[in-house]
Amino acid sequence: MLYRRRTYQIDPARQAAFQSFFQEYLLPAQLKHGARLVGRWSTERGDEVTAIWEYDSMEAYERIENAVKSDELHRLAQEKRNSLEPLYLSCKQDFLIPASTYNPPKHIVAAFGYITNDDGEVLLVKARNRQDTWELPGGQVEVGESLLDAVIREIREESGIEARLTGITGVYHNVSSAIVAVGFRGVAVGGCLQTSEETTDVRFVKLTEENLHEYITRPQLASRTLDALTKGSICMEMFRLSPYELIYRMEEPTAAPQ
Repeated sequence: MLYRRRTYQIDPARQAAFQSFFQEYLLPAQLKHGARLVGRWSTERGDEVTAIWEYDSMEAYERIENAVKSDELHRLAQEKRNSLEPLYLSCKQDFLIPASTYNPPKHIVAAFGYITNDDGEVLLVKARNRQDTWELPGGQVEVGESLLDAVIREIREESGIEARLTGITGVYHNVSSAIVAVGFRGVAVGGCLQTSEETTDVRFVKLTEENLHEYITRPQLASRTLDALTKGSICMEMFRLSPYELIYRMEEPTAAPQ
């Protein structure tokens, strides 16, 4: 394994702006092409930020960097950065190799929602960094956050819609980026359509098997949406152990016998 340490000297007053830019542009661009973020740290004074990235090898690092620089998100990031005051004062980079081998299991957990309104239309968003396709709203589960809280928050942040969840539509594992995404089914119960820093357009669409690919052009996004459109839901439980305590169980109601 190879580790890249990138250290930024920043004005503490620009800390929030830097972290926002990192989260919105730098992080997704790297993750998209296979880089793995080990962690990001800031000094107590807020004048220095260090990010450490993991790669399989120097060749993998060079391949990923070339892919990032050719990506549309990189161009958008440069435009955004040029429109802002300087985000950092200086930056340096070096590479580290492990002194010993220890590989704990690491996966990123994400959640997304297949949300319908009273007319049966499906909530779709257009992400700022994926302008070639529509998709179901969702995102990464934050530390200390439950799957349910995460998907409801992401739906609200990306679309302005409040949702009530009713079941799980599927689980999807991106082995290239070590991301496990859990799909939820739900209904809109409030809010109003609005874009955010992450989305350029949001709308409810009368989605069918026939027109799905007109909206959702990326195969991995189309597959999960088609599953939610055509298949049922599975149950989900949240619980604690020692002693066992059932916190929440989600399942679609069973149809009454005729």
